[in-house]
Amino acid sequence: MQQDKHPDYHPVVFRDRAAGYAFLTRSTATSDQTIEWDDGETYPVVDVEISSESHPFYTGKARTVDSEGRVAAFERRYGGG
Repeated sequence: MQQDKHPDYHPVVFRDRAAGYAFLTRSTATSDQTIEWDDGETYPVVDVEISSESHPFYTGKARTVDSEGRVAAFERRYGGG
């Protein structure tokens, strides 16, 4: 990897305030805010709107669409044969 052509890749904490969840990873994202992590080190923190803790798909709270009912309503409305 050529050092002068790539952005700074460093440890960053991503925090989902709605779910009260945070995780430490490496990223090129930067922030002026910092947080002290469990290991005693201070890292930049980036607040996110949705993470795997609050996203409906990952939490199992996603709505399922009744496709059979929609097909029947379409056929009633438009006379599908």
